[in-house]
Amino acid sequence: MAQNTTIPVKVGVVLDLDTWVGKMGLSCISMALSDFYASHGHYKTRVVTKIRDSKRDVVGAAAAAVDLLQNEEVEAIIGPGSSMQANFMIGLGSKVRVPIISFSATSPSLSSLQSQYFIRATLNDSAQVPAIRAIVQAFGWREVVLIYVDNEYGNGVMPSLTSALLEVDAHVTYWSPIHPSVTDDQLVEELHKLMKMPTRVFIVHMLTPLGYRLFTKANEAGMMKEGYVWILTDGITDFLSALNASAIDSMQGVLGVKPHVPRTKELESFKIRWKKKIQEEYPTNEISELNIFGLWAYDAACALAMAVEKLGAGNFSLQKTNISRDSTGFESIRVSPVGPNILHSLLSTRFRGLSGDFQIGDGQLHTSAFQIVNVIGEGERGVGFWTPENGIVRRSNSTSKANLRAITWPGESPSVPKGWVLPTNGKKLKIGVPVKEGFSEFVKVTRDPKTNTTNITGYCIAIFDSVMQTLPYAYKYVPFETPDGKAAGSYDELVSQVYFQKYDAVVGDTTILANRSLYVDFTLPYTESGVSMIVPIINNKSKNAWVFLKPLTWDLWVTSACFFVFIGFVIWTLEHRINEDFRGPRSHQVGTIFWFSFSTLVFAQRERIISNLARFVMIIWFFVVLILTQSYTASLTSMLTVQQLKPTITDINELIRTGQRVGYQNGSFIFAFLKRMKFDESNLVKYDSPEQLDGLFSNGSRKGGIAAAFEEIPYTKLFLAKYCSKYTVVQPTYKFDGFGFVFPKHSPLVSDVSMRILNLTEGDQTAKFEKVWFEQNSSCLGLNSSPSSDSIGVDSFWGLFLIAGVASSAALIICMVTFLYENRDALVQLDPPTPVWRKIKALATRFDNKDLSSHTFRKSEMGERSGINGMDAVTASPATNYPPSPSSLSVQTQSNFAFSRPASEYGDPMSPNGQTSPETAFGIELANSNQEPKGVPEAVHVNN
Repeated sequence: MAQNTTIPVKVGVVLDLDTWVGKMGLSCISMALSDFYASHGHYKTRVVTKIRDSKRDVVGAAAAAVDLLQNEEVEAIIGPGSSMQANFMIGLGSKVRVPIISFSATSPSLSSLQSQYFIRATLNDSAQVPAIRAIVQAFGWREVVLIYVDNEYGNGVMPSLTSALLEVDAHVTYWSPIHPSVTDDQLVEELHKLMKMPTRVFIVHMLTPLGYRLFTKANEAGMMKEGYVWILTDGITDFLSALNASAIDSMQGVLGVKPHVPRTKELESFKIRWKKKIQEEYPTNEISELNIFGLWAYDAACALAMAVEKLGAGNFSLQKTNISRDSTGFESIRVSPVGPNILHSLLSTRFRGLSGDFQIGDGQLHTSAFQIVNVIGEGERGVGFWTPENGIVRRSNSTSKANLRAITWPGESPSVPKGWVLPTNGKKLKIGVPVKEGFSEFVKVTRDPKTNTTNITGYCIAIFDSVMQTLPYAYKYVPFETPDGKAAGSYDELVSQVYFQKYDAVVGDTTILANRSLYVDFTLPYTESGVSMIVPIINNKSKNAWVFLKPLTWDLWVTSACFFVFIGFVIWTLEHRINEDFRGPRSHQVGTIFWFSFSTLVFAQRERIISNLARFVMIIWFFVVLILTQSYTASLTSMLTVQQLKPTITDINELIRTGQRVGYQNGSFIFAFLKRMKFDESNLVKYDSPEQLDGLFSNGSRKGGIAAAFEEIPYTKLFLAKYCSKYTVVQPTYKFDGFGFVFPKHSPLVSDVSMRILNLTEGDQTAKFEKVWFEQNSSCLGLNSSPSSDSIGVDSFWGLFLIAGVASSAALIICMVTFLYENRDALVQLDPPTPVWRKIKALATRFDNKDLSSHTFRKSEMGERSGINGMDAVTASPATNYPPSPSSLSVQTQSNFAFSRPASEYGDPMSPNGQTSPETAFGIELANSNQEPKGVPEAVHVNN
């Protein structure tokens, strides 16, 4: 296309042309514009570059920008090359409304919020922070050291990197700023300082020239051997391919992150063309490797050319301002009339570039994936990727969070370094420990008079030593004592020493309290928590004459007795009409009811059960009796043994009300606790050891001793292990948080130590320590066992009684309904004038008689009847209970009734089967109930 058909758009380029980044960027910009217009020859606009050298100087970059804006009247500027140079240019671009597009100024401090006209066509250094954080988290390192160049580039990312590491509980223990012009001696001195520290994880953020010097000296100092971890930001990682063999050899085993560039045919083709071009332009330059900054420069130039073409040729007329030129001021610089339009068009530009997807968001390039590389052999090797969506993955196009590929660490070690070591000559933590006379199982301070050395042992010390074995801290114990070896104060005073920075921590039997937490931080507790009351126990054996009544409460005794009688009555009701074992004189039947029911208590009943309803009731009742007797036996057994150990006091209010003396351990917070519980201070007695506490109990409250003592659970367990036969614990237990280690407020050690305490307590290690330091007495009562046994009440058995009552009542109702149903005809045929009470009396008399229709009497009736037929009925003796001859019977007529009355209940010869019909028998019983017996009734012959 002819030149006169296109409109040129001036664009400035400000770079350090004597640096590799400047040379590479300029060549990539030139190739980008050439490639772009070669493939878009029909475009009406043409970006024309005006190049200026900033000469590695902030002032030089500013002067170049002013020259371009004032003399060339450029509509945009690509550059500068460094973050330091960009500061002034950002303000200048905002003033004249000219977009400043940088492909290499990566410092987070150059935020787009400073000016909307600053476009970062590169990734913000903070974009790689999540990738570095993910690496630290993946390997579980808890402490890191940051080494960075002390300028705008290095300082800008430190705040975001520190905050990100804290999110994964990784603390920055030291910041090491390195000045760009540092000498080798100063560099070695700083490295020796780092070697004295326990932390072995170093994150390095600087550019290649200084980074090369750093690793050369670190390798000479022995800091590239096994146990060290080095993580590089993209400031060095992007240029690894351009480093010589000596530099790579000094960096063996380091990890690095860099922006991931997808491999495409276009990229490979461009690399070949660019390498040929750069060798032609700089034949003597040893460095000839393309990196990500060259690709960003290429894409930035393409994006700017697209944005200019979107606006159209009509927007770029050669408009001149009327401002007079003044070479000494900025007022002569015109305000670009199309700068805002170019900015808006550039922000909306989207395309697929050589570096990947090119998209400007919030004034900077959109964050993409990062590649994780491992320096090994002659160069770098990819071991994984980090993406915003999936975190660390093995392949860039995968969503599976697989582990990274095998990493070779410094010293050619295949194992992951711990990230810390115990320093040999570094500062040790001063750990304060309490000095006490008693309860030395927890903390014991002894001094050898010959060598004047102090030996500190105990359960708390063993726990702390075990925890610190897994942490990178050196420490020493310092007893909290006076010059004569006595305790220097209470536990509150010991804890305050951490607040006043006299100790770095306190280890011992120190209880976690709310008021102490206002000034210091505690770790998680490593012992049981709570305060309990210890009291003596007395033997109650001589007062147990009526102990056999105590297993059951009185309401359960009464309920059980009532049910025994009720069940006996139900069984009698169901059985007495058909079972000879439940018949006889009235007194005998009443005795049978009581005997049968209570004999089931020991399953000694002799009476047979015949009816199915009675058997059903007895099955239920036997189950109730079995549960009741077994519970009684168990409760009585417990009372005959445990009840002998009865506490002298069971209520704390009783102690307060009666004004008895109570004990507390010297120096403990329990003194303040008892005062809050309204104990009189004059009744509070302190003690120092378990032996002294036992002596106070022996004297008693009235003789200068104590009636009870309040102690924390760890001490209580230790005391009861020695004196379990004399004392016990009375509930309730007052809640406290147990023993914990003390550290200053916001100390990073708190989370580390707490995590290790959790690992310790979740296993069996604490139990092993307790076995070593605390005496175990298997014959002692457990701390939570109660010295008394409660009686069993109705509430424990109401369900059983309900089942038995419902079953018995149901059987009784079925029996009565069946009886009334069988006698319904006789009851209906009676004349209405008969009084109701006489009907009921006759019905009861009928119910009291034998049920001759029952199968239990049929066999005996047949035999008895055969004997009667062989005798003279008239001469039969009344004592034989055999019925007389029918011809000798007479029935008196009264109230319109006339029945034949049998002489006995065994049957009537008039009936076909030898039995009296129910209607006839009921009428006889009713007639008998309507008249008083007057001797022998008159005989009335009944005609057949």
